[in-house]
Amino acid sequence: MPLDTTARSSVQGAAQIEMSHVFKRFDNGTLALQDMDLTIRQGEFVSLLGPSGCGKSTALRMISGLLAPSSGQITVNGHAPGKGVQGGDVSFVFQEPTLMPWATVFDNVYLPLKLRGLGRKQAEAQVTEALEMVGLAKFGGSYPRELSGGMKMRVSIARAMVTKPKLLLMDEPFAALDEMTRFKLNNDVLNLWRRNGLTVIFVTHSVFESVYLSSRVVVMAPRPGRVVHDMALPDATTRDEHYRTTPEYAETCRLVSDALEGTMDDVDLNH
Repeated sequence: MPLDTTARSSVQGAAQIEMSHVFKRFDNGTLALQDMDLTIRQGEFVSLLGPSGCGKSTALRMISGLLAPSSGQITVNGHAPGKGVQGGDVSFVFQEPTLMPWATVFDNVYLPLKLRGLGRKQAEAQVTEALEMVGLAKFGGSYPRELSGGMKMRVSIARAMVTKPKLLLMDEPFAALDEMTRFKLNNDVLNLWRRNGLTVIFVTHSVFESVYLSSRVVVMAPRPGRVVHDMALPDATTRDEHYRTTPEYAETCRLVSDALEGTMDDVDLNH
């Protein structure tokens, strides 16, 4: 059955993120985003999919408040990004784990709470809970050098989750991992999304990953980036490993891949 490329998820939450006519031009003259419009509602899992350099990570950083738009408007929970956010409502997982090598797993996860003035003893229950969420309860005393790449990324996710965010931003967090580890972490992130009522925005260049994870796939055009397809996907809350072997998954991957390939016909060589 064809996907509605203009559809929105059936999630009935309020609008949590609004991007309206957003442009981003860097100091070197590069136009990264052009007239980007996007609405994301509470409880959605939205993947930003597109070729390298299309502005996916730029859009994510503007939503987080790490970058400012050149023009246009972005609101998160009704406020400018980074403003009016209560106690870690927004967390960011980067492409690299960015752990402190001299600190234990526990202390790496504790860091956001420490920065908020919470004592180590006060934070112990929250840190332990976050480590349990990602299956690392027994590794609190370990150091990053003792962990595999997948385990380091789990620590990074636990650090993002320790503040109990409402919005989780993930910038190609599994791109450097082997396929089996990536599949396992995909399942872990889906479970965290379901259990915690999160809104997730996930940047990826993998069609297969975006279809497996998302309630919506937003396909972006090559630079200058903008939304060219907004595809609602069914049954995101009930997927498991079996879904990867179904005809529905294969067909949805084909449709999303066709949409992505179609964006390459729209490259603006003047930018």
